Amino acid sequence: MLHAFLTTNHEELVRRCKAKVVERASTSTIEALETSGEPKYGVGLLLGQLVDTLRSEATGEPESEPAKLPPSIGSTAARHGTELLRNGATVEQVVHDYGDLCQAVTELAHDTNTPITVDEFHTFNRCLDNAIAGAVTGFGGMRDRRISEESAHTMNERLGFLAHELRNALTSATFAFQAIKRGHAPAGGATGAVLERSLVALRDLVDRSLADVRLTEELQIRREPFSIRELIDDLRITAELEASSRGLTLKVPPVDAGLRVDADRQMVSAAVANLLQNALKFTRPGGYVLLAAHAVGDRVLIDVEDQCGGLPDGKTEELFHSFAQRGSDRTGLGLGLSISRRGVEANGGAIHVRNLPGKGCVFTIELPRRDHTT
Repeated sequence: MLHAFLTTNHEELVRRCKAKVVERASTSTIEALETSGEPKYGVGLLLGQLVDTLRSEATGEPESEPAKLPPSIGSTAARHGTELLRNGATVEQVVHDYGDLCQAVTELAHDTNTPITVDEFHTFNRCLDNAIAGAVTGFGGMRDRRISEESAHTMNERLGFLAHELRNALTSATFAFQAIKRGHAPAGGATGAVLERSLVALRDLVDRSLADVRLTEELQIRREPFSIRELIDDLRITAELEASSRGLTLKVPPVDAGLRVDADRQMVSAAVANLLQNALKFTRPGGYVLLAAHAVGDRVLIDVEDQCGGLPDGKTEELFHSFAQRGSDRTGLGLGLSISRRGVEANGGAIHVRNLPGKGCVFTIELPRRDHTT
Protein backbone atom coordinates (compact mmCIF):
# COMPACT_ATOMS: atom_id res chain seq x y z
CA MET A 1 0.00 0.00 0.00
CA LEU A 2 1.35 3.41 -1.01
CA HIS A 3 -0.04 5.12 2.09
CA ALA A 4 1.89 2.66 4.32
CA PHE A 5 5.05 3.27 2.26
CA LEU A 6 4.68 7.04 2.66
CA THR A 7 4.07 6.73 6.41
CA THR A 8 7.07 4.47 6.99
CA ASN A 9 9.44 6.59 4.90
CA HIS A 10 8.11 10.03 5.82
CA GLU A 11 11.40 11.38 7.23
CA GLU A 12 13.50 9.92 4.40
CA LEU A 13 11.23 11.46 1.76
CA VAL A 14 11.38 14.87 3.43
CA ARG A 15 15.18 14.57 3.63
CA ARG A 16 15.46 13.74 -0.06
CA CYS A 17 13.20 16.66 -1.02
CA LYS A 18 15.30 19.06 1.06
CA ALA A 19 18.47 17.77 -0.61
CA LYS A 20 16.99 18.43 -4.05
CA VAL A 21 15.98 21.97 -3.03
CA VAL A 22 19.47 22.73 -1.74
CA GLU A 23 21.06 21.31 -4.87
CA ARG A 24 18.91 23.50 -7.10
CA ALA A 25 18.47 26.71 -5.06
CA SER A 26 20.62 29.84 -5.08
CA THR A 27 22.78 30.79 -2.10
CA SER A 28 20.41 33.60 -1.06
CA THR A 29 17.40 31.28 -1.17
CA ILE A 30 19.21 28.65 0.92
CA GLU A 31 20.12 31.29 3.51
CA ALA A 32 16.52 32.48 3.61
CA LEU A 33 15.27 28.91 4.10
CA GLU A 34 17.77 28.29 6.90
CA THR A 35 16.74 31.52 8.62
CA SER A 36 13.00 30.85 8.33
CA GLY A 37 13.28 27.26 9.56
CA GLU A 38 11.05 24.32 8.64
CA PRO A 39 8.16 25.37 6.33
CA LYS A 40 4.86 25.14 8.15
CA TYR A 41 2.89 24.18 5.05
CA GLY A 42 5.56 22.30 3.07
CA VAL A 43 6.20 18.76 1.89
CA GLY A 44 5.95 17.25 5.38
CA LEU A 45 2.35 18.39 5.78
CA LEU A 46 1.47 17.36 2.22
CA LEU A 47 2.73 13.82 2.88
CA GLY A 48 0.33 13.50 5.78
CA GLN A 49 -2.55 14.67 3.61
CA LEU A 50 -1.54 12.22 0.86
CA VAL A 51 -1.53 9.37 3.36
CA ASP A 52 -5.04 10.26 4.58
CA THR A 53 -6.38 10.51 1.02
CA LEU A 54 -4.78 7.25 -0.15
CA ARG A 55 -5.91 5.38 2.97
CA SER A 56 -9.51 6.58 2.64
CA GLU A 57 -9.68 5.52 -1.01
CA ALA A 58 -7.97 2.18 -0.30
CA THR A 59 -10.48 1.29 2.46
CA GLY A 60 -13.43 2.15 0.24
CA GLU A 61 -14.48 5.00 2.54
CA PRO A 62 -13.38 8.06 0.63
CA GLU A 63 -13.93 11.44 2.18
CA SER A 64 -15.31 12.57 -1.18
CA GLU A 65 -15.65 11.32 -4.73
CA PRO A 66 -12.38 10.02 -6.24
CA ALA A 67 -12.31 12.83 -8.80
CA LYS A 68 -12.53 15.39 -6.03
CA LEU A 69 -9.66 15.78 -3.60
CA PRO A 70 -9.87 17.22 -0.10
CA PRO A 71 -9.78 21.04 -0.36
CA SER A 72 -7.23 21.09 2.47
CA ILE A 73 -4.50 20.00 0.03
CA GLY A 74 -5.02 23.03 -2.19
CA SER A 75 -5.45 25.49 0.68
CA THR A 76 -2.34 24.41 2.60
CA ALA A 77 -0.35 24.33 -0.63
CA ALA A 78 -1.49 27.91 -1.27
CA ARG A 79 -0.09 28.88 2.13
CA HIS A 80 3.13 27.08 1.22
CA GLY A 81 3.32 29.18 -1.95
CA THR A 82 3.19 32.36 0.13
CA GLU A 83 5.90 30.94 2.41
CA LEU A 84 8.19 30.38 -0.56
CA LEU A 85 7.57 33.90 -1.89
CA ARG A 86 8.58 35.39 1.48
CA ASN A 87 11.80 33.37 1.28
CA GLY A 88 12.64 34.79 -2.14
CA ALA A 89 11.65 31.77 -4.25
CA THR A 90 10.43 32.01 -7.84
CA VAL A 91 7.28 30.42 -9.27
CA GLU A 92 9.52 27.80 -10.95
CA GLN A 93 10.85 26.80 -7.53
CA VAL A 94 7.29 26.50 -6.25
CA VAL A 95 6.46 23.96 -8.97
CA HIS A 96 9.78 22.14 -8.48
CA ASP A 97 9.02 21.64 -4.76
CA TYR A 98 6.18 19.25 -5.58
CA GLY A 99 8.01 17.69 -8.51
CA ASP A 100 10.77 16.85 -6.02
CA LEU A 101 8.30 14.87 -3.93
CA CYS A 102 7.10 12.86 -6.92
CA GLN A 103 10.68 12.11 -7.90
CA ALA A 104 11.68 11.21 -4.33
CA VAL A 105 8.76 8.79 -3.99
CA THR A 106 9.44 6.99 -7.29
CA GLU A 107 13.21 6.79 -6.60
CA LEU A 108 12.77 5.45 -3.08
CA ALA A 109 10.10 2.98 -4.22
CA HIS A 110 12.53 1.71 -6.88
CA ASP A 111 15.41 1.50 -4.38
CA THR A 112 13.30 -0.53 -1.94
CA ASN A 113 11.46 -2.60 -4.58
CA THR A 114 8.12 -1.27 -3.35
CA PRO A 115 5.29 -1.76 -5.87
CA ILE A 116 2.85 1.12 -6.53
CA THR A 117 -0.46 0.28 -8.19
CA VAL A 118 -1.84 2.29 -11.11
CA ASP A 119 -4.79 3.53 -9.03
CA GLU A 120 -2.53 4.62 -6.19
CA PHE A 121 -0.19 6.45 -8.52
CA HIS A 122 -3.18 8.09 -10.23
CA THR A 123 -4.49 9.37 -6.88
CA PHE A 124 -0.98 10.46 -5.88
CA ASN A 125 -0.59 12.48 -9.10
CA ARG A 126 -4.02 14.07 -8.72
CA CYS A 127 -3.06 15.18 -5.22
CA LEU A 128 0.22 16.64 -6.46
CA ASP A 129 -1.55 18.41 -9.31
CA ASN A 130 -4.00 19.96 -6.85
CA ALA A 131 -1.13 20.98 -4.57
CA ILE A 132 0.84 22.57 -7.41
CA ALA A 133 -2.21 24.53 -8.55
CA GLY A 134 -2.86 25.71 -4.99
CA ALA A 135 0.76 26.67 -4.37
CA VAL A 136 1.05 28.60 -7.63
CA THR A 137 -2.24 30.36 -6.88
CA GLY A 138 -1.07 31.30 -3.39
CA PHE A 139 2.30 32.43 -4.69
CA GLY A 140 0.71 34.54 -7.43
CA GLY A 141 -1.88 36.05 -5.12
CA MET A 142 0.73 37.10 -2.57
CA ARG A 143 3.01 38.46 -5.30
CA ASP A 144 0.16 40.46 -6.84
CA ARG A 145 -0.76 41.91 -3.45
CA ARG A 146 2.85 42.84 -2.81
CA ILE A 147 3.18 44.52 -6.21
CA SER A 148 -0.10 46.33 -5.65
CA GLU A 149 1.02 47.58 -2.23
CA GLU A 150 4.39 48.73 -3.58
CA SER A 151 2.69 50.50 -6.50
CA ALA A 152 0.24 52.22 -4.17
CA HIS A 153 3.08 53.32 -1.89
CA THR A 154 5.06 54.68 -4.84
CA MET A 155 2.02 56.50 -6.17
CA ASN A 156 1.28 57.99 -2.74
CA GLU A 157 4.87 59.22 -2.45
CA ARG A 158 4.80 60.82 -5.89
CA LEU A 159 1.41 62.42 -5.27
CA GLY A 160 2.63 63.59 -1.89
CA PHE A 161 5.73 65.11 -3.45
CA LEU A 162 3.62 66.98 -6.01
CA ALA A 163 1.10 68.09 -3.37
CA HIS A 164 3.87 69.48 -1.14
CA GLU A 165 5.49 71.45 -3.95
CA LEU A 166 2.11 72.79 -5.05
CA ARG A 167 1.28 73.78 -1.48
CA ASN A 168 4.62 75.53 -1.06
CA ALA A 169 4.10 77.61 -4.19
CA LEU A 170 0.46 78.32 -3.30
CA THR A 171 1.41 79.37 0.23
CA SER A 172 3.98 81.82 -1.10
CA ALA A 173 1.55 83.20 -3.68
CA THR A 174 -1.24 83.53 -1.10
CA PHE A 175 0.82 85.44 1.47
CA ALA A 176 2.30 87.68 -1.21
CA PHE A 177 -1.16 88.41 -2.64
CA GLN A 178 -2.58 89.19 0.81
CA ALA A 179 0.25 91.63 1.52
CA ILE A 180 -0.31 93.41 -1.80
CA LYS A 181 -4.09 93.41 -1.33
CA ARG A 182 -3.79 95.03 2.09
CA GLY A 183 -1.51 97.70 0.71
CA HIS A 184 1.48 96.54 2.74
CA ALA A 185 3.61 96.03 -0.35
CA PRO A 186 3.59 97.39 -3.92
CA ALA A 187 2.75 95.04 -6.76
CA GLY A 188 5.94 96.06 -8.54
CA GLY A 189 8.22 95.45 -5.55
CA ALA A 190 9.90 92.42 -4.01
CA THR A 191 6.60 90.94 -2.75
CA GLY A 192 5.11 91.26 -6.22
CA ALA A 193 8.15 89.45 -7.59
CA VAL A 194 7.56 86.61 -5.10
CA LEU A 195 3.96 86.34 -6.30
CA GLU A 196 5.10 86.22 -9.92
CA ARG A 197 7.75 83.56 -9.23
CA SER A 198 5.24 81.47 -7.26
CA LEU A 199 2.80 81.52 -10.16
CA VAL A 200 5.58 80.58 -12.57
CA ALA A 201 6.59 77.74 -10.22
CA LEU A 202 3.00 76.46 -10.22
CA ARG A 203 2.94 76.49 -14.02
CA ASP A 204 6.28 74.68 -14.17
CA LEU A 205 5.08 72.06 -11.69
CA VAL A 206 2.08 71.28 -13.85
CA ASP A 207 4.25 71.09 -16.98
CA ARG A 208 6.81 68.84 -15.28
CA SER A 209 4.09 66.62 -13.82
CA LEU A 210 2.55 66.11 -17.25
CA ALA A 211 5.97 65.18 -18.61
CA ASP A 212 6.46 62.88 -15.63
CA VAL A 213 3.22 61.05 -16.40
CA ARG A 214 4.15 60.66 -20.06
CA LEU A 215 7.63 59.38 -19.31
CA THR A 216 6.67 57.46 -16.11
CA GLU A 217 9.89 58.66 -14.52
CA GLU A 218 10.80 60.78 -11.55
CA LEU A 219 10.64 64.54 -11.99
CA GLN A 220 13.61 65.57 -14.09
CA ILE A 221 16.30 67.58 -12.35
CA ARG A 222 17.05 70.93 -13.96
CA ARG A 223 20.39 72.10 -12.66
CA GLU A 224 21.34 75.74 -12.94
CA PRO A 225 23.70 78.06 -11.09
CA PHE A 226 21.89 80.36 -8.67
CA SER A 227 22.60 82.62 -5.73
CA ILE A 228 21.85 81.31 -2.25
CA ARG A 229 21.30 84.86 -1.03
CA GLU A 230 18.59 85.42 -3.64
CA LEU A 231 16.98 82.12 -2.68
CA ILE A 232 17.02 83.07 1.00
CA ASP A 233 15.60 86.52 0.22
CA ASP A 234 12.67 84.99 -1.68
CA LEU A 235 11.93 82.52 1.10
CA ARG A 236 12.33 85.17 3.79
CA ILE A 237 9.49 87.32 2.42
CA THR A 238 6.92 84.53 2.59
CA ALA A 239 8.25 83.14 5.89
CA GLU A 240 8.07 86.58 7.55
CA LEU A 241 4.40 86.88 6.61
CA GLU A 242 3.64 83.41 7.98
CA ALA A 243 5.71 84.00 11.13
CA SER A 244 3.82 87.23 11.78
CA SER A 245 0.48 85.44 11.43
CA ARG A 246 1.62 82.91 14.07
CA GLY A 247 3.03 85.47 16.50
CA LEU A 248 6.64 84.40 15.86
CA THR A 249 9.83 86.15 14.83
CA LEU A 250 11.93 85.18 11.82
CA LYS A 251 15.67 85.84 12.09
CA VAL A 252 17.70 85.90 8.86
CA PRO A 253 21.39 86.90 9.19
CA PRO A 254 23.07 88.45 6.10
CA VAL A 255 24.15 85.93 3.47
CA ASP A 256 27.39 86.21 1.47
CA ALA A 257 26.59 87.29 -2.08
CA GLY A 258 29.24 84.89 -3.39
CA LEU A 259 27.45 81.76 -2.23
CA ARG A 260 26.22 79.90 -5.31
CA VAL A 261 25.28 76.31 -6.14
CA ASP A 262 24.52 74.25 -9.24
CA ALA A 263 21.19 72.59 -8.50
CA ASP A 264 17.50 72.45 -9.30
CA ARG A 265 16.41 75.73 -7.74
CA GLN A 266 12.79 74.65 -7.41
CA MET A 267 13.70 71.43 -5.57
CA VAL A 268 16.10 73.21 -3.21
CA SER A 269 13.58 75.99 -2.61
CA ALA A 270 10.86 73.41 -1.85
CA ALA A 271 13.16 71.59 0.57
CA VAL A 272 14.02 74.75 2.51
CA ALA A 273 10.39 75.89 2.43
CA ASN A 274 9.30 72.56 3.94
CA LEU A 275 11.82 72.98 6.74
CA LEU A 276 10.66 76.54 7.36
CA GLN A 277 7.01 75.51 7.43
CA ASN A 278 7.79 72.77 9.95
CA ALA A 279 9.84 75.16 12.08
CA LEU A 280 7.06 77.78 12.10
CA LYS A 281 4.46 75.09 12.75
CA PHE A 282 6.16 73.62 15.82
CA THR A 283 7.88 76.65 17.37
CA ARG A 284 6.22 77.73 20.58
CA PRO A 285 4.25 81.02 20.59
CA GLY A 286 6.49 84.03 21.10
CA GLY A 287 9.56 82.17 19.89
CA TYR A 288 11.68 82.61 16.81
CA VAL A 289 12.84 80.67 13.76
CA LEU A 290 16.34 81.18 12.36
CA LEU A 291 17.12 80.89 8.64
CA ALA A 292 20.82 81.16 7.86
CA ALA A 293 23.30 80.17 5.13
CA HIS A 294 27.08 80.00 5.09
CA ALA A 295 29.93 78.07 3.49
CA VAL A 296 32.26 75.49 5.00
CA GLY A 297 35.00 74.61 2.52
CA ASP A 298 33.41 73.48 -0.74
CA ARG A 299 29.96 73.02 0.83
CA VAL A 300 27.08 75.43 1.33
CA LEU A 301 25.07 74.94 4.52
CA ILE A 302 21.51 76.21 4.95
CA ASP A 303 20.29 76.06 8.56
CA VAL A 304 16.71 76.23 9.80
CA GLU A 305 16.55 76.40 13.60
CA ASP A 306 13.30 76.22 15.53
CA GLN A 307 12.16 76.41 19.15
CA CYS A 308 10.00 73.30 19.31
CA GLY A 309 11.35 72.27 22.70
CA GLY A 310 13.62 69.53 21.41
CA LEU A 311 13.17 66.03 20.00
CA PRO A 312 12.66 62.70 21.82
CA ASP A 313 15.85 60.70 22.24
CA GLY A 314 16.63 58.40 19.30
CA LYS A 315 13.82 59.75 17.13
CA THR A 316 15.72 62.07 14.78
CA GLU A 317 16.08 59.61 11.87
CA GLU A 318 12.42 58.60 12.08
CA LEU A 319 11.44 62.17 11.19
CA PHE A 320 12.56 61.56 7.61
CA HIS A 321 10.33 58.53 7.08
CA SER A 322 7.39 58.98 4.74
CA PHE A 323 4.10 59.84 6.46
CA ALA A 324 5.87 60.39 9.80
CA GLN A 325 4.63 63.34 11.82
CA ARG A 326 6.00 64.93 14.98
CA GLY A 327 4.06 66.61 17.71
CA SER A 328 0.31 66.62 18.23
CA ASP A 329 -0.40 68.79 15.15
CA ARG A 330 -1.49 66.33 12.44
CA THR A 331 -2.18 68.81 9.67
CA GLY A 332 -0.43 67.87 6.43
CA LEU A 333 0.59 64.47 5.09
CA GLY A 334 3.75 63.83 7.11
CA LEU A 335 5.79 63.82 3.89
CA GLY A 336 7.61 67.16 4.21
CA LEU A 337 10.91 65.97 5.68
CA SER A 338 11.00 62.85 3.51
CA ILE A 339 10.47 64.98 0.41
CA SER A 340 13.06 67.53 1.55
CA ARG A 341 15.66 64.78 1.92
CA ARG A 342 14.86 63.27 -1.49
CA GLY A 343 15.04 66.64 -3.21
CA VAL A 344 18.34 67.57 -1.59
CA GLU A 345 19.95 64.17 -2.22
CA ALA A 346 18.83 64.29 -5.87
CA ASN A 347 20.99 67.41 -6.17
CA GLY A 348 24.10 65.83 -4.66
CA GLY A 349 23.48 67.14 -1.17
CA ALA A 350 22.46 65.87 2.23
CA ILE A 351 20.18 66.92 5.07
CA HIS A 352 20.89 66.53 8.78
CA VAL A 353 19.15 67.33 12.04
CA ARG A 354 20.76 68.34 15.33
CA ASN A 355 18.73 68.21 18.51
CA LEU A 356 18.89 71.05 21.04
CA PRO A 357 17.38 69.38 24.14
CA GLY A 358 14.85 71.55 25.91
CA LYS A 359 15.14 74.22 23.23
CA GLY A 360 14.53 73.02 19.69
CA CYS A 361 16.41 71.54 16.75
CA VAL A 362 18.45 72.61 13.73
CA PHE A 363 17.89 71.14 10.27
CA THR A 364 20.83 71.64 7.93
CA ILE A 365 20.81 71.30 4.16
CA GLU A 366 24.27 70.71 2.71
CA LEU A 367 24.96 71.27 -1.00
CA PRO A 368 28.12 71.33 -3.16
CA ARG A 369 29.32 74.89 -3.57
CA ARG A 370 29.77 76.28 -7.06
CA ASP A 371 33.27 77.63 -7.66
CA HIS A 372 32.88 81.41 -8.05
CA THR A 373 35.56 81.37 -10.78
CA THR A 374 33.47 79.16 -13.11
